[in-house]
Amino acid sequence: MLLLQSQSRYLFQLLSNRIQNLDKGVELDCHWAEFDDVCFHVQAAVKNPNILLLSLSLPVPPPEAVFVAGLPFGAIEAVKATYGVVAQILDPPRDGFNLTMKLNISKLPPDEENRHDFLVKIASVREVVLGAPLKVILKNLASRSIDPGMDRVVALVHRPKESFFLVPQAEKVIVVFPMRFKDSIDTIFATSFLQEFVEARRSAGLNNAPHCSWSQLAPQELIGVSVEALSANAGFVSFVILPRHVEGKKLERTVWNLSTFHAYVSYHVKCSGGFMHTRMRRRVESLIEALDRAKPGVEHSKKVGTKTSFKRLSLKDSRSYSKS
Repeated sequence: MLLLQSQSRYLFQLLSNRIQNLDKGVELDCHWAEFDDVCFHVQAAVKNPNILLLSLSLPVPPPEAVFVAGLPFGAIEAVKATYGVVAQILDPPRDGFNLTMKLNISKLPPDEENRHDFLVKIASVREVVLGAPLKVILKNLASRSIDPGMDRVVALVHRPKESFFLVPQAEKVIVVFPMRFKDSIDTIFATSFLQEFVEARRSAGLNNAPHCSWSQLAPQELIGVSVEALSANAGFVSFVILPRHVEGKKLERTVWNLSTFHAYVSYHVKCSGGFMHTRMRRRVESLIEALDRAKPGVEHSKKVGTKTSFKRLSLKDSRSYSKS
């Protein structure tokens, strides 16, 4: 089973190479995109090699998701708390991006181990920004409290024009994912995978995992949500998060796993489709070989053709051969 890493490998490698070759003063201008339509842009000039501009573009939010100044609520506070003096938020951001940060490499920790850990944090900017509202709600769960200004149902964006829903309570948080797939075959694979996923949760080794359920219809907790937001062709997956699931270091892991759950399912759906196609191709090849071996007279005709020879007879020999 695949568990996606929170940090962007390419961004981490880019920052590491920049620090190692800082004396060369190479100009940078890199664009790339990652899963769920999250895009990055890194710029660095030759004149000031210690300064990098990191821009982040998020998925287009659906109408039900709440964005503040182009970012999920709590994202700006999360960025400031995570990066401190190393990062400065530029307002407004670069065109086409939701967030632009000015990174000062000279303010990174001096020792190698702490610098490495801080670069991992910078490479995890996707988790910091998109997971900020989820982290706020789960922190309240850890203290068994509810923000008075919080809505009964909170919609958080995780894919372009798609959201998942949180129902915060004092003793638990219910997380509901409407599962949507464009391809009809992917929908079939996903439905089967999710049903097996729920059954696996009932095994003895996963007693401490969050309770998980799947249903074809939207759960009762989402009454009042618009019909468009609840359009799902692969059903709904619900998790019940308890305070013990967000204690200490478990909080970061829970935030990331929930934020990327749809990508996790999509990966295994595509792997299942590829595996089925490979098995079918092998089966067809074996059937074709069996049919070739079953054709009558194929091997006999080949043997006769290779061993047959002709001899020219004289007129006298032909007459004697015909009389005998």
